[in-house]
Amino acid sequence: MRRPLLRLGHTVALPALLLAVWWLASDDSTDVYWPPLRTILKTFPEVWTGDRLRADVLPSVLRLTGGYALAAVAGIALGTVIGSHRRVRAVCEPVLEFLRAVPPPVLVPVIMLFAGIGDTMKILVIAAGCVWPVLLNTVEGVRAVDPVMAETARSYGITGVARLRYLVLRSASPQIFAGLRQALSVGIILMVISEMFAASNGLGFTVVQFQRGFAIPDMWTGILLLGLLGFLLSVLFQLLERRVLGWYHGLRASTRRSR
Repeated sequence: MRRPLLRLGHTVALPALLLAVWWLASDDSTDVYWPPLRTILKTFPEVWTGDRLRADVLPSVLRLTGGYALAAVAGIALGTVIGSHRRVRAVCEPVLEFLRAVPPPVLVPVIMLFAGIGDTMKILVIAAGCVWPVLLNTVEGVRAVDPVMAETARSYGITGVARLRYLVLRSASPQIFAGLRQALSVGIILMVISEMFAASNGLGFTVVQFQRGFAIPDMWTGILLLGLLGFLLSVLFQLLERRVLGWYHGLRASTRRSR
């Protein structure tokens, strides 16, 4: 019981401190573009009602989920193939280096030409940015599979799907999850950017509409909500990571104790 409470305290300590600093720094503000935090918090429940959450937040989360899932599947699949075969890696590396150097927001107009301005475009933009951390970390994770374990699996006749599942992906899973964690933050950024182009709903669209209408406290509530959404998704991801990689964290803990 004590350890979960300590972990919770560590999680909320810094955000609480930053909010306190924000409150004190903005308390006497009369700048229309920098309203006091108390005004923003008072405006928050008035702006983000149940109807607005369903109309704007839910579509954004669904687009983020779709793009992130597409990037995860494509990144892990392609990364496993590229990392497992030296010749494929030699052919693909120059192309990968070129493509990952292109900022994903630049692709928005290009994707709009092929996918239109609907949800498909926004999902593809998110996927186009999220795929690179997953792909590159998967390649490195697959390349780092212990050669002794690979030779042992070959000696016991473990090949095909069984080798992929129990040796390759399991050994690479810590690095794959590192890529998935990086991709999550990239996905939230691209979700907002994609909704600023030819959108009719979503968090990015709503924040821009507030800014254009000079509803500055409302705009700040949208920014605050984006931060809360990112924090919640990060916590959920950490819970999933601890569950899936429980064997890995247990192994590291036992190694530290043995030292």
